[in-house]
Amino acid sequence: MIRPTFLFATVCIAVLGSTALAQSPTLKTPRGTVAIFPADNPWNQDVSKLPVHASSPDYLNSMGLDTGLHADFGTVYNGAPNGIPYNIINPLTPRQTVTFEYADESDAGPYPIPLVPQIEGGPSAPVDSDRHILLIDVENKKLYEIYQAVRQPNGRWRAGSGAIFDLTSNKLRPAGWTSADAAGLPVFPGLARYDEIVERNELRHALRFTVRKTQRAYITPATHWASSSTDPKLPPMGLRIRLRANFDVSKYPTSVRVILTGLKTYGMLLADNGSDGYISGAPDPKWSDNDLSTLRNVKIRDFEAVQTGPLVTK
Repeated sequence: MIRPTFLFATVCIAVLGSTALAQSPTLKTPRGTVAIFPADNPWNQDVSKLPVHASSPDYLNSMGLDTGLHADFGTVYNGAPNGIPYNIINPLTPRQTVTFEYADESDAGPYPIPLVPQIEGGPSAPVDSDRHILLIDVENKKLYEIYQAVRQPNGRWRAGSGAIFDLTSNKLRPAGWTSADAAGLPVFPGLARYDEIVERNELRHALRFTVRKTQRAYITPATHWASSSTDPKLPPMGLRIRLRANFDVSKYPTSVRVILTGLKTYGMLLADNGSDGYISGAPDPKWSDNDLSTLRNVKIRDFEAVQTGPLVTK
């Protein structure tokens, strides 16, 4: 994966449209409840009334109009929890220095990594896989994210890149910086979670998704591209697509109806290069993999790209 650039410094995110702002989604934990970014954060904004992007047909065509959505999360896959897990840390969690491959685009830390953290793909995941570690500090309202984290024989951690986010702020990373994700976006706010979708019957934020081919450009809130292609028909990082308002969700299982209804309001943000139409979530043994598999009947042609800002190419 080519790592993109990321902008999370002093720039505040502009309101995407005149639609009413959503409430902040929340995460309930044994250590308390924390809001996942402010209500007017792009992840949490209603984009149902924004205009269709002029390049929407080209962008969707490049993803494959008949490509079905794929829930890249669920119960178990290849012996490990299926999806991107997250860790709730506490004041006693040891703070550790991480050595980064992309140190010039990473936040130095230290990072509060448990002795046995939950890691994407499990502890035995291939060292060249994404191996995300997501860490949430409820008391201090901080989100720590690490990409391709590997513990060394001496117990220290090496990783591709890392980013630290203030959950009370809308500031972006510095332009051109990556994060733990190719587009320079935070990963956690784009995950589908069982506790909100099934237990609370709601989805109040955009979801993270991937495509195989992107162009050398991004749209904020992304801050980094992950491609050398200048083909304008390819989607840029940070592109927002939403499910068409007239798409019939009534025939889907309840949990999938909640997801699809949320995609009409909040859409999906293009965050990384990967398989076309893969949407991200957190693993949970209570997911119904059979229900989630019905997402494959929702095709890319059922979406439309929306205009949220200009392309950044320099």
